[in-house]
Amino acid sequence: MKTLSPEQCMQIIEAALMVAGRPLTIAQLQKLFDEHDSPETSEIRDAISALQEKYTDHGIEIQEVASGFQCRAKSLLSPWISKLWEERPPRYSRALLETLALIAYRQPITRAEIEDIRGVSASSNIVKTLMERDWIRIIGYRDIPGKPGLYATTKTFLDYFNLKNLDQLPPLAEFTDFVSKEELSPIQLELPFTIDEQVTD
Repeated sequence: MKTLSPEQCMQIIEAALMVAGRPLTIAQLQKLFDEHDSPETSEIRDAISALQEKYTDHGIEIQEVASGFQCRAKSLLSPWISKLWEERPPRYSRALLETLALIAYRQPITRAEIEDIRGVSASSNIVKTLMERDWIRIIGYRDIPGKPGLYATTKTFLDYFNLKNLDQLPPLAEFTDFVSKEELSPIQLELPFTIDEQVTD
């Protein structure tokens, strides 16, 4: 017999999402409860839906991303919330963002294919940076001489950009001819960082 009411279960889920600091899956949320109190998957989803509705007119929201559900400030409030941190946002080169966009939209893709599209060599530092951030990984090898690695994005990439899956990426049309543009706008790309034109390949 369950000792917790649906309201108590929802409060526990709400508190967990607030303090976790990372996305939580349905299975992880279920593990918060004792066996006799553990809600069904459908009950947890109902609780999350109720929380999402509850926060409709608030400054925070419950969002589903690739790795689960997370509590976060609404993106439209970022101009104010960002002032809580004194450090500057990460700055990345246009070359890095172009490489990341190519991997995101053309995956799986080899380094040589990236270079062919961009018309310049792909810096080892760029690939290293993207892998260190766990935004990309090698998922296999092309069956051609040299067996080049095939790059693809990760769940961490999806989580960072608040995406549930790759289908939620902006339409590729928004990136049309981005390689040839003189400036790649972080606003246009809706990226949570700025581009430093002084950073080289």
